[in-house]
Amino acid sequence: MNQRLVYVVSDSGGETAELVVKAAASQFYASPVQIKRVPYVEDKTTLAEVVALAKMNQAIIAFTLVVPEMREFLLAEAAREGVVAYDIIGPLIEKMSGLFQLTPRYEPGQVRVLDEDYFKKIEAIEFAVKYDDGRDPRGILRADIVLIGVSRTSKTPLSQYLAHKRLKVANVPIVPEVEPPEQLFQVGPGKCFGLKISPDKLLSIRRERLKSLGLNDQAIYANMDRIKEELAYFDEVVKKIGCDVIDVTNKAVEETASIIMKKIHGQRALPSTRHENDCSRRCIFTEKLKC
Repeated sequence: MNQRLVYVVSDSGGETAELVVKAAASQFYASPVQIKRVPYVEDKTTLAEVVALAKMNQAIIAFTLVVPEMREFLLAEAAREGVVAYDIIGPLIEKMSGLFQLTPRYEPGQVRVLDEDYFKKIEAIEFAVKYDDGRDPRGILRADIVLIGVSRTSKTPLSQYLAHKRLKVANVPIVPEVEPPEQLFQVGPGKCFGLKISPDKLLSIRRERLKSLGLNDQAIYANMDRIKEELAYFDEVVKKIGCDVIDVTNKAVEETASIIMKKIHGQRALPSTRHENDCSRRCIFTEKLKC
């Protein structure tokens, strides 16, 4: 047999089967094995055609078909025509089902679905980094969620936590000397979230932060009068925007995230903008404790 040919047949993209065939072929010093992929097979006619081609070319068929009926047909057709057909995934599915007492879904393409989910998470994490701490106001209108709060109110860790839930989050610090970006007042209803924290708790957090940096914990940053000024300005911004407030004084990031996700997932739609005369918008303000 001069030609070394393997038909890779799959009811999905066929990447898994092709990788297995390549791994097996790499164990031989002889000339490379040619691989022809036949992806997204949905009917028995196509399977029969592949078997006929494999017989004509003295080829092997390696396949990943999750639907039992399709697997059985291909194996029977190959046996009838004297073609070698190797089931890569079927036996493992059945063994796992029996041993673990689980019922398979028998749905093609689930690996691809998982891959897409993974990349959505990576995209959300990168988004949170890019639009952290008000670095680029353009991210506000692109975000699924916007967090606002004074310094040390957990905006950054909360953004990252929500990003791992595949939500794109931008956060904006509220500072008395800096006017909030105009995009903050254009966010759609229910997309802006904020956290409130008690002055005493914030003072303690800021002093510990300064100590960890080897700085004087009596600096203006950790001064009670300054903290009250910042929180008062925060209240003004909240009233201007029309935000609801979540008190995170004694809440872990996970607890706050849970509150936000319940509100988000309870909404049917998340408009990216609002009408200028829409005074009903509500914003949940999430303060963060930067670590």
